[in-house]
Amino acid sequence: MSDFEKKKLELELRNFANVNFERPADCRNLDQIRYYVRELCSKIEEYERRFNYVPTWAYVLLSQYNMVHNSLLHKDFRKAYA
Repeated sequence: MSDFEKKKLELELRNFANVNFERPADCRNLDQIRYYVRELCSKIEEYERRFNYVPTWAYVLLSQYNMVHNSLLHKDFRKAYA
């Protein structure tokens, strides 16, 4: 795969994420985070299957959503058992 094709795929995925996802720091709901993680995982799997390439930033975005998810879970846990 050429650099041009990689850049094109990165731009396509970034545009998809910008249009369909909120920034991880703006999410305040566990269901919302779970939805974004599920959608991002399916998009990553699609890119792996179709193009055998996934931009590194997609995994970084996924880890950011997971960090926010874990933080919200921890807050709910402390609230429930405090």
